[in-house]
Amino acid sequence: MIKLPCQILILFTAISAVSTVSGQDNLPPVKKEDLHLFLLAGQSNMAGRGTVESQDQKAHPRVYVLTKEKTWKPAVDPLHFDKSVAGVGLGKTFGEILAEANPDVIIGLIPCAVGGSPIESWKPGGYHSQTKSHPYDDCLDRVSSVLEQGTLKAILWHQGESDSNSLRSPVYRQSLHELIERFRNKFESADLPFIVGQMGQFAERPWDEHRELVDQVHQSLPAEVENTAFVSSDELNHRGDKVHFDSASYRELGRRYAAAYTELYSPKSKTEPRRLLRRMRSLKLGPKR
Repeated sequence: MIKLPCQILILFTAISAVSTVSGQDNLPPVKKEDLHLFLLAGQSNMAGRGTVESQDQKAHPRVYVLTKEKTWKPAVDPLHFDKSVAGVGLGKTFGEILAEANPDVIIGLIPCAVGGSPIESWKPGGYHSQTKSHPYDDCLDRVSSVLEQGTLKAILWHQGESDSNSLRSPVYRQSLHELIERFRNKFESADLPFIVGQMGQFAERPWDEHRELVDQVHQSLPAEVENTAFVSSDELNHRGDKVHFDSASYRELGRRYAAAYTELYSPKSKTEPRRLLRRMRSLKLGPKR
């Protein structure tokens, strides 16, 4: 048996370890600050229920998704795996726009949405019986597994339908504000951007007073909590079920989330959002009005 010098053995072990991690994650070499992580959370309209088309299967070279097994792969729809009906959502378009606007970074999308989950299940120990999952705890586990690799840049949230009732809507404001504070404390980022999307506005299914109340909470969020944004669902269409957006609308929603993110003022980086927004406009990637 040949004995290697100690220094060579250590170097060989280190190289082997790096190779193993790189192969497992399927990510190109990237510095932590250049891997921008985005958490996709909420319920089914964040997970996406749009019909997958050929364009949704084309991967961008710098947009990756964290799989159910917590490894990285090029992002193609469906990103989520909460239910068998998962399809096109807003995440892929969001990631592609930010990647095009900032060619020096890799975008890492972390899908954690759970269809049908009320905000109550997004608390420590919260359980969602429909999917037999713990949305909040599972989410923290997934994000924590990659925080050493990249930098968490924002939380994208789309949820509220399951709380639009007489029991939950009156306390939704408190629950949402507590959720944001809990996420920020957990990830040790007091100004972590939090972007909330508006529930679907479909003429075939008029809103009642409870859905109006939840919507008011969403719309008032930027005025009440710093570094948050609200994304409108104006002029978007449903897929025929009067609940979920169609594929084109999900892509548009992704564009709107991307625009909202770039417009947020971040005390840690006063120039990044404005620079990205200018880049988006030059590429004509901004929201379609």
